[in-house]
Amino acid sequence: MHVAQINFLRAPPDCTPEELFERWPSLADIPEAAAASGTRVSVIQVAARQRLFSRHGIDYHFVDLRGMHSPTARGRFLADLVADIGSQVVHVHSLGFAADAYAVAQRLPRVPILIQDHADRPPRWWRRARWRTWYAAASGIAFTSPGLAGPFTRAGLFAQRTRLFAIPESSSRFHPGDHQAARVETGLRGDPCVLWVGHLSHGKDPLTVLEGVARAAQRLPGIQLYCAFGSAPLLDEVRHKIDSDPRLHGRVHLLGNQPHARIETLMRAADLFVSGSRGESCGFALLEALACGVTPVVTDIPSFRSLTGNVVGELWPCGDAVRLAEALVRAAGIRPSRADVRSFFDATLSFAAVGRQWADAYARLLADRREGRS
Repeated sequence: MHVAQINFLRAPPDCTPEELFERWPSLADIPEAAAASGTRVSVIQVAARQRLFSRHGIDYHFVDLRGMHSPTARGRFLADLVADIGSQVVHVHSLGFAADAYAVAQRLPRVPILIQDHADRPPRWWRRARWRTWYAAASGIAFTSPGLAGPFTRAGLFAQRTRLFAIPESSSRFHPGDHQAARVETGLRGDPCVLWVGHLSHGKDPLTVLEGVARAAQRLPGIQLYCAFGSAPLLDEVRHKIDSDPRLHGRVHLLGNQPHARIETLMRAADLFVSGSRGESCGFALLEALACGVTPVVTDIPSFRSLTGNVVGELWPCGDAVRLAEALVRAAGIRPSRADVRSFFDATLSFAAVGRQWADAYARLLADRREGRS
């Protein structure tokens, strides 16, 4: 089976392909996951200049679509390329490019198209009639969690015949490593040692997490929280909370922005991973924590429910510091082995596991098309 994955989001013009793989890890991660199942994958990436090369068994076609101002023109060009390389299924990244996917489908009516969600949102109500037509060109649509499809299905945006798949948006290359060596290297300590990785923003809700840790400290006197973060619009509020709450004195450590490789070492040193996120299309930091064998204590949102399978770690309601404190205490007491958490990751979230899910989705869409069901 040969699948063409299309990235309509144009690569930055000042970025070489090698730099692009560093900037956009999913450019290689998602096709390599699919290829791990034995599927042949070609990637078509819209870029500033034409280039064809192979990397880790994947053919990459960088194409320049400048001058093609309409989805019809772009769709015709890309459909011809898909036909030339002999792909049997098209995998389009992002529901936001439904018009382009529709244009490809018009040119290739016998080739099933799967569109993958990447934190997309439904269009405004007055635009939905047109988007329904575009989405109808998709034989299948994939979300990390079935719950993430809800806003689209409630708006009636997908055709009844369109298959919906629950497949993690990506995976992680992190590994557990040596826990004690990571503790020495990073200086992290605590019983439990809790790690936060995420922006200090309203959507990530760090203030509730701080209150939850403060409450948990009454029963977990050794608890320590380390926060690695990028953007920090709530940094002043976070610092005020730490400085004004005696339960948090000497207990919370703001690490700031950390290189990606350093995040792996921090996760190896941690006992628990905490997140207060109110919404995620996937949850890459959670994926990385599970890959390192860290027990998660994360909000009860659709993507986190799917990634943890409701069997690893603890889920708590968004914005509820009391329930977070209870979850931290339970997780610290039960604390499955790192090997057990990693085994769960290998079975359900590794590149091999995700690749099997992609292969199954592609095969189902091909079978549907051959049997006239789509």
